[in-house]
Amino acid sequence: MSNSPTNDELAGEDAVGLADRIRRGDLSPVEAVQATIDRIERLDGDLNAVIHKQFEDALELAASPDLPDGPFRGVPMLLKDLWAEEAGRPHHAGIQALKDADHRSTIDSNMVTRYKEAGFVIVGRTNTPELGLVATTESLAYGPCRNPWNTGHGTGGSSGGAAAAVASGMLPAANASDGGGSIRIPAAMCGLVGLKPSRGRVSMGPVKEEWGLSVQHVVCHTMRDSAAILDATAIPFLGDGVVAPDHGRPWVDQAGRDPGSLRIGFMDHSPRTEVHPDCADATRRTAAMLEDLGHHVEGAHPPALEQIDELGWAFGVNWGVGAVLSLEHLGGQLGREVTEADVEPGTWFLAERGRDISAIDYARAQGAMSTFRRSMAEWWESGFDLLVTPTTALPPPPIGELTPTDDDPVRGSKRSMPYATFTSPFNTTGQPAISLPLGSSDGLPVGVQLVAAYGREDLLIAVGSQLEAEARWSDHRAPIHA
Repeated sequence: MSNSPTNDELAGEDAVGLADRIRRGDLSPVEAVQATIDRIERLDGDLNAVIHKQFEDALELAASPDLPDGPFRGVPMLLKDLWAEEAGRPHHAGIQALKDADHRSTIDSNMVTRYKEAGFVIVGRTNTPELGLVATTESLAYGPCRNPWNTGHGTGGSSGGAAAAVASGMLPAANASDGGGSIRIPAAMCGLVGLKPSRGRVSMGPVKEEWGLSVQHVVCHTMRDSAAILDATAIPFLGDGVVAPDHGRPWVDQAGRDPGSLRIGFMDHSPRTEVHPDCADATRRTAAMLEDLGHHVEGAHPPALEQIDELGWAFGVNWGVGAVLSLEHLGGQLGREVTEADVEPGTWFLAERGRDISAIDYARAQGAMSTFRRSMAEWWESGFDLLVTPTTALPPPPIGELTPTDDDPVRGSKRSMPYATFTSPFNTTGQPAISLPLGSSDGLPVGVQLVAAYGREDLLIAVGSQLEAEARWSDHRAPIHA
């Protein structure tokens, strides 16, 4: 290969740029994958982001004529070790019992199928908390994932391993999922772009359903990556329970598009918790930037966000019942009944609480969430295009700050609340929301969240691109970086 790019140059490329290099013949898929492997081997000892490696098979696929000729042909990809299943590969969801059993998936999840069709080469799996239940990636099974901006601090959860891998430059984008903020929180803590798509935008099958709280996408550095990867993966499968309406597709064309003057509200406080001054300041600065860009910005937000006690109860009911179902599924994977010794104390406590929830209370919780969703939609329908909030109420925590203990099994859940207070409402409503790296606190990143009406990822991508052009966040990389 003549005029070969250096590994440092490749580490600075986004996925779209890397795919373009491969298409032009500047480097081969094998060289792109090998460069990522080299960076993982050099960096992961400090970060503990990649817990399963499949390097030999990745190189074999990269060299194969059977590698699909999709838009990301030869670009490396890491899968989060939660829900994104790949046949024959480990899938432990942060659970020690599955790790001990060397459990392996028997299916490809629909998202993984789309990655493969797009030409991505899967090189391994990333660290995640047990069942993705807390806002930090520090499972007992695999140990803490560390923030490349400061290894004494966490990466957020539950896509913390994915965020650490991308922020450190191991690869340009990595699979992530979000059931209460699990794409946006790690993106905020690691200085990345983290888009939670609309409910039903991507298929969650064949194991999960589209009408739940969770949705999958990626964490990455650039708006065009987030948009182009969504174009490649947001293709419904037969039997999907919800299919979000398309607006402005292909989304990659929205990156750099002038959206016109929008009406934008911003909220820099929370009725549930105190907001750190640095997180609030980042939100206010972003509001000012948007006003300078020609948008009409005002201190306004949906009234429903001020009255969310019932929503908190309903979300907790769903979280508890979901934990019960997850342990039932775990029992099927293990081929035996799950015991308290198989999972972490916080998981067992949550599932025990979930078993006490009556069918009537569960149905009542669904009604409360439906009422909240409709109330929130009215604000956007009244004439607002976007809402701006902090992504998290606090900066990244020190390692160990958010973990449960035997004496206090709900410590992790309770201490996760300030990190999810701005994100989880939009898992309930199903609206698209994105965290952008627009703030900092003592050298650590904090994020700002933009929220659009259901199905309007196009506005998030267009406005996010405007902010990207102003802030140039991709020019600033973590100290631990390839």
